[in-house]
Amino acid sequence: MHRSAPRLSRILACAAVPVMLVAVGCSSDSDSDSKKNAGSSSSGTASTKPSEPTVEAARFDDLPDPCSSIAKKTIKDLVPEAKKKNGTAGRSNDLAARSSCSWNGLDDKGVDGSQYRWLDVGFTRFDSDQSLGSGAKRATAEYAKQVTKAKASEGAEKVAAEPAAGIGEEATVVTYGLSKTDEDFAYATVVARTGNVVVTLTYNGAGYAGAKTPSSASIVKGAQKAAKEAVAAVGETADAKVTPPAKSGSDDSTKDAGKKDTAKGSGGSSGGSSSSDSDSPKSTTKPKAKSS
Repeated sequence: MHRSAPRLSRILACAAVPVMLVAVGCSSDSDSDSKKNAGSSSSGTASTKPSEPTVEAARFDDLPDPCSSIAKKTIKDLVPEAKKKNGTAGRSNDLAARSSCSWNGLDDKGVDGSQYRWLDVGFTRFDSDQSLGSGAKRATAEYAKQVTKAKASEGAEKVAAEPAAGIGEEATVVTYGLSKTDEDFAYATVVARTGNVVVTLTYNGAGYAGAKTPSSASIVKGAQKAAKEAVAAVGETADAKVTPPAKSGSDDSTKDAGKKDTAKGSGGSSGGSSSSDSDSPKSTTKPKAKSS
């Protein structure tokens, strides 16, 4: 009996060893899995980057024909006896991004001298770019640049600048005097922004052969009138692209013809076969061309 007790203790001790080893092994595996999961979770979080905000879409994606952006009547009033009544278009590699047109003429008044006038309008459009900013933001920077450029015109005298109300979203008129060809010229430059488009319009005039130099007020008035029309032309070009074409009259004519044939059939008239499909006139109405 004394011998069996120690023997039983040894057996129980040996039996307990595998159980402890298994427990230790499970604990080790569990710890390593937890570390792996934690590592993958942290790496996933680190790789996620916040998305950049999308820039605002540009309002206008095209420009009007610069030589048609100002009404012919306005051109006649501002530039009497213009050499080219339809204007002279400036060169451009991309008319949807940059365009211009100019007019000039000398109105000979005989013994009262002559009046010279010159008018120029230019358009610059900016697209929205993720790295450069929205079209409107880029146009705003160009607007400020053009105002500064007008103020710094070479040889300009008595330079003045003030806001021009009612022209686009923002506008400035810069006035100054300039002496050239032995004559005194009065200048007015209107810089305006509408959406992502900048309009720069310059109007000037001088009196020759003893004629008086036009007043600054009259030059400014003419420049602002032309600038309003140029800015409006930008919006009209955009409207022309989104406005659906007028409905063709073929559907209405077909319906009317069908009604007439139905009326004939119900009235019992004889000797006339229905020919609404072949005899009804085909519509010749075409969608209106894009205004410029």
